[in-house]
Amino acid sequence: MTAQTPQHRTVILIACMLAMFMAAVEVTIVATAMPTIIGDLGGFSLLGWVFAAYLLTQAISVPIYGRLADLYGCHRVFFVGTTLFLIGSILCGFAPSMLWMIAFRALQGLGAGAITPIASTIIANVYGPTERARVQGYLSSVWGISAIVGPLLGAFIVQHFTWSLVFWVNVPIGLLAMALIARYLPVNDRVKNHSLDMTGIALLAIGVSALLLALLQAEILGWWVVPLLVLALVCTCLFVRQEKRTVEPLFPLVLWQSKVIVAGNVGGLVIGAVLMGISAFLPTYVQGVMGGTPLQAGTTLAMVSLGWPLASMLSGRLMLATSYRFTALVGAVLLIIGSIVLLTMNTQDGLWWGWLAAFTVGAGMGLSNMTFLVSVQNAADVSIRGIATASTMFSRLLGSALGTAILGATLNINLELRLPGISDPVQKLMEVSARKAMPADELTWLIDQVASSLHWVFIVSAIISLFAVVAACLIPARQRPEHAESC
Repeated sequence: MTAQTPQHRTVILIACMLAMFMAAVEVTIVATAMPTIIGDLGGFSLLGWVFAAYLLTQAISVPIYGRLADLYGCHRVFFVGTTLFLIGSILCGFAPSMLWMIAFRALQGLGAGAITPIASTIIANVYGPTERARVQGYLSSVWGISAIVGPLLGAFIVQHFTWSLVFWVNVPIGLLAMALIARYLPVNDRVKNHSLDMTGIALLAIGVSALLLALLQAEILGWWVVPLLVLALVCTCLFVRQEKRTVEPLFPLVLWQSKVIVAGNVGGLVIGAVLMGISAFLPTYVQGVMGGTPLQAGTTLAMVSLGWPLASMLSGRLMLATSYRFTALVGAVLLIIGSIVLLTMNTQDGLWWGWLAAFTVGAGMGLSNMTFLVSVQNAADVSIRGIATASTMFSRLLGSALGTAILGATLNINLELRLPGISDPVQKLMEVSARKAMPADELTWLIDQVASSLHWVFIVSAIISLFAVVAACLIPARQRPEHAESC
């Protein structure tokens, strides 16, 4: 697939960046507005499901859209996914209750599953191998921008307008992206009749749903986690069997014959898990242990969003000058260094120490993630580039869920051992009024116990980050972007 002129390629890039921004900003802008939404709709007990429903349908649909793009073309799949996302966004703004909000968020997630992988695949199709690292860095920078813009925009909207606008603000952005893609992206007519693996899709959907529900809702579900995990395991086994038997599998077996693609998926899993270690628990440390404000916690986390895109944009030059493996190893080392900085934090440290840790981890993720993505896209034949791209993003989503479960369990176990019988000790430290009401000795003791528990979370996160080195070493040595492919 080739854009007609270099000018058209630039317009297509802008369209993909707009689409990526729409999907990325949705996460942060909605999180900021949720207290206001709950105040209007009620249903605080269902808050977790507002995000879980979105993540669940997004994770399930990412590989499906990736394969559909290979079979029927990116053009069609992009329009289907973006249309579903926009319809879900509009309906979320009209939600009369929290249950309806959850349902519409699920529809939104179903559309979001197409936007990120297909936008990235479109860029891989219209730019050559040596250009992809640079251009994909521009796409990655959108996530950093959205992480800063989202909370600010969400806070402004709920303060001055109706919260519905939080969802509707995406509509003009999505429509503009669709208009540009319709006008400038050539339609691929080479694909005609294909046999979609519906059995495989059903098994994947059931298995992933069971796994994510077990991981994300473990505290609520209790012993139901066990049958869900068994169901996920059974579906996985049946899915692998189905993939080997069907004519056009959802995940073509050739994917797993490439060391580069396997490395990309292992790397995605690790990055997703480590990301949860810092995004979920560093703000808790800043507020609960260090006594910082929500703004200070937010600015600390924003350093991840600053380091990630900066490193992503530098990764292209480093890949061309050295190799995929070297660039991924540099990223892995930065992940480990950032994790070690987290381990050395204490209550006397200033906020800058947390900023340093967050920036370093973000830079490591930017280098690693971009290297794995570009190497996978360059290694995959154009006929499977969609599912190859989607597989790395699918792995990252699964890694985030696994990281949430493992690190959350680590924190809960430590709190139970150190503070038996004390309900929600972290919440007590997070609430300003409850914190001020505590006697000084009790407050100091509680802070020390929570800090020790969070340090164990950072220890486990650091151990997980070591596997990024393993993923980097799976990439064959001395491979880098080549000029051989013609776009």
